Amino acid sequence: MEFKDYYQTMGLARDATQDDIRRAYRQLARKTHPDVNKAADSEKRFKEIGEAYAVLKDPEKRAAYDALGKDWREGQDFRPPPDWNTQRPHARDAGPAPDDSDASDFFDSLFRQGFGAGQAGSRHPGFEADGEDQYAKILIALEDSYLGATRRITLRDVQLDVTIPRGIRAGQHIRLAGRGAPGLGKGKPGDLLLEVGFHPHAHYRVDMRDVYLDLPLSPWEAALGAEIRVPTPGGAVDLTIPKGSAAGRKLRLKGRGIPGSTPGDFYFVLQIALPPADTEAAAQLYRAMAAQHPSFQPRAHLGDQP
Repeated sequence: MEFKDYYQTMGLARDATQDDIRRAYRQLARKTHPDVNKAADSEKRFKEIGEAYAVLKDPEKRAAYDALGKDWREGQDFRPPPDWNTQRPHARDAGPAPDDSDASDFFDSLFRQGFGAGQAGSRHPGFEADGEDQYAKILIALEDSYLGATRRITLRDVQLDVTIPRGIRAGQHIRLAGRGAPGLGKGKPGDLLLEVGFHPHAHYRVDMRDVYLDLPLSPWEAALGAEIRVPTPGGAVDLTIPKGSAAGRKLRLKGRGIPGSTPGDFYFVLQIALPPADTEAAAQLYRAMAAQHPSFQPRAHLGDQP
């Protein structure tokens, strides 16, 4: 008979953990299940995977199999050691084996022959596997994070109603239970995890939970100070512009960023908007300002210029 390399069948190293084995089985069995894979050899491949898993998932069967040594190769002519049945009696109680019609001669020779009719008649449970979790990305409005919302989205031609929790930020996930890949047999479907991002906004930008707005000011508002009404994603607020504010200065509204157990902050980044000198009167105003401030040197901090 031919030797069966169960590790090779499942694409595993010989030191694979039990978690590695279970994970490989779920993935391979789902790919090769005849109900899913219509290739001509899918049923044969599916049975080979089931047999390999029946051995490697069970610590006693795996230990007995590993005791044969690591020098055997897939397809080599093989005969069990003469004293196999007497030295490995624990194998007879190692749990369910593949269905009689599925098992190879190799499996029979190691784990069935000589152990009586009870073991030979055992049945391998029908295949089942939980569905894998699936992932997708969605973009939401920044305002939805401030207030929470319910939105209808379309993924893979399926419409889903998604509850957007208040305070969610970019990079976090919304889990839709049971909306992932279907299970096989009695396996449960996986979940769908939606990674959240924000639509690009015309005014705001986001850094973690902090939100920024570039706020244009007239020269007289910046120089003299002002009380102005300005927008935020959570609603308009009244803002005091300190006298003598310079471009680039940040004014903070503590706790007015994206909500959360520790909410972010909202920052106004001040910008100076200059009126155009598009008429003679406007140009004359700028000349008058220059004349009144002869010592004003906006580039003094740059030092001498070549």
